[in-house]
Amino acid sequence: MKYDHLDRQIAFVIEIDKLKGVLRQTILMDGSRQENAAEHSWHLAVMALLLSDYAVENNIDLLRVIKMLLIHDIVEIDAGDTYCYDDAEVAKQAAREKKASERLFNILPPDQSEGFRRLWDEFEARKTSEAQLANALDCFQPILQNYSSNGKIWKKHRIKRDQVLARNKHVQESAPVIWKRIVRFIDDAAEKGMLLK
Repeated sequence: MKYDHLDRQIAFVIEIDKLKGVLRQTILMDGSRQENAAEHSWHLAVMALLLSDYAVENNIDLLRVIKMLLIHDIVEIDAGDTYCYDDAEVAKQAAREKKASERLFNILPPDQSEGFRRLWDEFEARKTSEAQLANALDCFQPILQNYSSNGKIWKKHRIKRDQVLARNKHVQESAPVIWKRIVRFIDDAAEKGMLLK
């Protein structure tokens, strides 16, 4: 029985290695190449360690936030990355990711499968303080990448300032200090021609 448990855990570890091959629409801050989804998750986990004090809620369970950030994009192994400003693909994203979550998390032993699925559902629902902070960081990181790379991807897709503000406005409730900084980055990006006005 223990070997079956361990075998399933090892199978999951092998499967999630595929996340390193899922390329995101965002690029590295130096503009040199696309970021992969595993790099994104790691970067967000470090951001949580650094920036959790900016959450509105004082009693954040930081370990829970980090767990969510490390597993939230595992579904992209099957579902792929969805560009957040592609409305047609965003409309289909939830169904693709739900199907992917069922296959991928069910590789794990049942106790861990249920735990991972609960964390993923919590992240998606954005109702708990931890999920709200995790989502705020998940929004902040690509803004930093776009801004730091002179808006390369924003320019490529002809993204407007108002689109970025609308997409990320929920950050205001969970991390208002970060939201103010996001607005400064967005306004400066629009002034410098990285975003359309």
